[in-house]
Amino acid sequence: MLGIYIHIPFCRQKCGYCDFCSTARFDDKLLDRYVEALSTQFEECFRHKNAAEADTVYFGGGTPSILGGKRIAHLLRTLQKYVRLKYPEITVEVNPESADKKLFRQLKAAGVNRISMGVQSANDDELRALGRIHTFEQAAQAAELCRKYCTDNLSLDLMYGLPGQSVGDVLASLEAIAALEPRHISAYALKLEEGTPLFAQNPALPDDDTVADMYLAVCDRLRELGFAQYEISNFAKDGCVSRHNSKYWDLTEYIGFGCSAHSLYGGKRFSFTSDLAQYLEGMSGRGAIIEEMDELSVRNRSGEYVMLRLRTTAGIDEHAFYTRFGYDFSPYAAVLRKYVDGGYAEYAAGVWRLTPKGFFVSNAIIADVLDAVQ
Repeated sequence: MLGIYIHIPFCRQKCGYCDFCSTARFDDKLLDRYVEALSTQFEECFRHKNAAEADTVYFGGGTPSILGGKRIAHLLRTLQKYVRLKYPEITVEVNPESADKKLFRQLKAAGVNRISMGVQSANDDELRALGRIHTFEQAAQAAELCRKYCTDNLSLDLMYGLPGQSVGDVLASLEAIAALEPRHISAYALKLEEGTPLFAQNPALPDDDTVADMYLAVCDRLRELGFAQYEISNFAKDGCVSRHNSKYWDLTEYIGFGCSAHSLYGGKRFSFTSDLAQYLEGMSGRGAIIEEMDELSVRNRSGEYVMLRLRTTAGIDEHAFYTRFGYDFSPYAAVLRKYVDGGYAEYAAGVWRLTPKGFFVSNAIIADVLDAVQ
């Protein structure tokens, strides 16, 4: 079944490190117009498809909670005119400053059963340095309201590798975030993207060895706290993995809606324009909104599968790879084998996977594997 992603490109304030498609310039009129455009896009996509079914819906951004519960409920009702949702996981990304009791009650009534909240740090000085506009106390209050009025299937974000940060600082934030009782934690290293305010500031970041120590320390502590790692940056307790994001790592089909949204559907990858005005004009019938489209050959899909599955703790089963794509995995295995001795990869019962040590340098390992086979 399909995964459905809905991009909401609005934020109260853009974070200093953010290069996602979002704007802080909006009003209620623009929000309503965007919701109308999404509703039109749902209809255009699904009206000629018989019995479309989906089991995940993910509102990402930006800050989807800025829409408010009523607009999100309207979008879900409209979507269900064209798509049958079967035992769905419905996730909404929320920032602490835009969350309150009313919002969570409305989201629950709309069927939302998973919340992903950007906390990033328990240190208010670090939050200000990142350009975040919430405090950790606000995050703690929002987490409590979420569990009380919406769902306890709560995912929280942690960032490490911040300016002036030590391993001890990261672990202190992790302890405070884990104390908010999430069932899922996503832990990401700060990456300075060109064109962002933080990139222009060029702050002194911890060196690579220190960031590696942070990552491994986070992995170890989360394991002790009962969170099972299932992807490079994602850890779940009680089996509460992100069903939607897991589709990306398994090449399961998904369709994205909204400006800058990406899709994998019908053997093609395609994306919509990241220009908000152009997207709105296009959905008003006055222009094209598809920005890129690539048709994936079986060879390209197999390479993507290798790249994505090596990001997961499940890894790649050689027999399953051959069954799915018709290619022998041994050329890839020959490259991965050299990483086993260094503790970066492991092989058992026909399955190849990277270790936590290997995850930290996964980009280099995956590039090496793919280059050797091309």
